[in-house]
Amino acid sequence: MPSDTSTTGGGFVSYDSPRGRGVLLASVLGSGMAFLDSTAVNVALPALGRELHTGLAGLQWAVDAYLLTLGSLVLTGGALGDAWGQRRVFLMGMVAFTALSVLCGLAPNAWTLALFRAGQGMGAAMLVPASLALLRTSFPEADRQRAVAAWAGLSGVTTALGPLLGGWLVDVGSWRWVFFLNVPMAALAGWAALRHVPDDRPTGDARRLDVAGSVTAALGLGGVIYALIEGPARGWTTVSILAAVGGAMLLAAFLFIEARARNPMLPLGLFRSRTFSGANLTTLAVYFALGGVSFLLVLALQQQLGYSALAAGASLLPITLLLLVLSPWVGRLAGRIGARPLMTLGPLLAGVGMALLTRLQKDGSYVGTVLPGVLVLGLGLSLTVGPLTAVVLGAVEDRHAGIASGVNNAVARIAGLLAVALLPLLGGLSNKTGEAFLTGTREALWVSAGLCVLGALCSYVLLPKDVGRVEQGPTRRAGPPRLKRPAHA
Repeated sequence: MPSDTSTTGGGFVSYDSPRGRGVLLASVLGSGMAFLDSTAVNVALPALGRELHTGLAGLQWAVDAYLLTLGSLVLTGGALGDAWGQRRVFLMGMVAFTALSVLCGLAPNAWTLALFRAGQGMGAAMLVPASLALLRTSFPEADRQRAVAAWAGLSGVTTALGPLLGGWLVDVGSWRWVFFLNVPMAALAGWAALRHVPDDRPTGDARRLDVAGSVTAALGLGGVIYALIEGPARGWTTVSILAAVGGAMLLAAFLFIEARARNPMLPLGLFRSRTFSGANLTTLAVYFALGGVSFLLVLALQQQLGYSALAAGASLLPITLLLLVLSPWVGRLAGRIGARPLMTLGPLLAGVGMALLTRLQKDGSYVGTVLPGVLVLGLGLSLTVGPLTAVVLGAVEDRHAGIASGVNNAVARIAGLLAVALLPLLGGLSNKTGEAFLTGTREALWVSAGLCVLGALCSYVLLPKDVGRVEQGPTRRAGPPRLKRPAHA
């Protein structure tokens, strides 16, 4: 890579340089495309269901087909980034994701849309882990905490902007425009990646893909999710039962394969790190709860309370503002006091916010019944997202950055996948409307609140006290700040 004033020793890019800002732009837009797409689609579901003549099961598949392939293949995408270079895999994933987005926008029926959404998830499986791993491979260690904090805040903004932007597109045009929105975003992200991101292509041979692991994970998750969605909708037939049992057996086989594979997509040895395991357990609990809230709350606001798509999306806007304002401050605070206090308090506050949202009722005002819960939920997420991401990346060696990002993204997406399939089942929502649907939604929100508390407990018990703390030298000449490496117990 040519030398210039924006680079540091070892081929890294300075965070404060124009090139550093270009790397951050590419990373945020890349991951933001996938995150925004997920949340925007949730707002478009009622309009999508009306035009494509599909019920709750069809809407669940519109969400879960994407999460299924993303969650089961994101580990392979992370391994590809480590083997082939993060920038190359980032660009490959972006092209695939954008092409399938266009096909989703052209889908003629619900099952075709589900098929294209599954393909879109395959592209995202390369794009998402690579977009985050770019920060690890492009910035020196002293800049990574700031870069991850900025990524968390800006990516959180794209995630939270999804409902607002998606609602506006649905109201002024069509749900199809939600998918076409990815085209200009991809063009800008691709330009930033080609111009600013260092080419980190490894010199060694690429590792072989773990085909057996990828296939068993995808089929196992697919079987379980099919049973959870179609069982309540169509009755627990022989097909649904066989899908559940077969899926569970394949997931068990997946763990067996990964324990013995030469190049596993899920290196089980990573979980020997107490820090890595604790952060991912927190991710599983919090993102399960968040996935259920994102899916059910927007449906309830539109279908039961009469909100327009734009109004339903705008109801979540405070989360965007809190993430935008607080994430940089949270990143600096995590460097001073460590991540564990924030990753304990954050999920607790998110749980309180979800509990407050159980006050949802038909004759209630937005300010009285929705806004308090959204504000507290947004505060909790602001305290959680950035420190959580930094802890996951800091718990492994640099050469495993893509795998670590892939594992954490897989955990988050699988958590959302299970939430969309399980929470409507637990709330008995398959055939409910009106007040009965609201009652089931409240029950699901209480389950989500409890899971956030469980996530806080995982952080407090499993994370080292000083994880994520930045060690400062006695003077400016003592060298750049260094991240405190977590204990691997």
